[in-house]
Amino acid sequence: MSTTRHTTRHHLNRQRRLAAVTAQSTRPETRPREEEPAGATPPGRASGGAALSEEPSAAEPPAAPAAPDASAPEPAAAAPPRAAGRLGLTRGVVALCLLTLVLGAFAGWATTRADALRDTAVTRNSALTDAARTSEVKGQAEKAVDALFSYDHADPGAMDKATARWLTGKAVAQHKTLLAPVLAAAGKQKTVVTTTVTDTAVERVEGERARVLVFADQSSTSTAAKATAAANYAGAMLAVDLVRHEGRWQVSVLDTFGD
Repeated sequence: MSTTRHTTRHHLNRQRRLAAVTAQSTRPETRPREEEPAGATPPGRASGGAALSEEPSAAEPPAAPAAPDASAPEPAAAAPPRAAGRLGLTRGVVALCLLTLVLGAFAGWATTRADALRDTAVTRNSALTDAARTSEVKGQAEKAVDALFSYDHADPGAMDKATARWLTGKAVAQHKTLLAPVLAAAGKQKTVVTTTVTDTAVERVEGERARVLVFADQSSTSTAAKATAAANYAGAMLAVDLVRHEGRWQVSVLDTFGD
């Protein structure tokens, strides 16, 4: 009985020694730590020797987000890009329409103004631009006044021919009124009246009508036996309105300026 107990104990001790040897042979070889410089702090430790925790402490809860301030104004919502584009296009179309209306109104006004300027008396007066027509009117006015205001008692028919050739319209009655005193005394005094145009100025020529200012000298003599031999001289100024009828100019108005 004691022999069996001794054998079992011996066997257990042997098993423990073998396990210790095996554990010692399988343990990794530890290398000596390299010498660290003085004053260096190992990673993970603070300068005081306390280890720094790399992970946040589980005991500290995360900070709660700040509640929004109800008094702060909310930011205005930005207009959608598409709506802004439509608004800009609408404004552009309206501006273009207004510009078209303004230009159209200006063009109409300019056309009307140009027509009015072309239709003024100055632009219609060809006496300023048509030298040939102006010269023709001047010559006809000189001939008409010379013939209409000259009288010879010995040839009364010459006056009738002159009135028929040169007078028309109101000028017929005006001429008769002007020459009535001369014709009444011409038979007794045997009067001879000679009119000579000294100068003319064409005031206007508008198509078939013209107005000419005439300066003339008049001399009047009597061949009667009892009449004095001296002749009377006087200057005259009048304006004549002429109208072109059937290819020739005729006097339509005689204007003696109130005389």
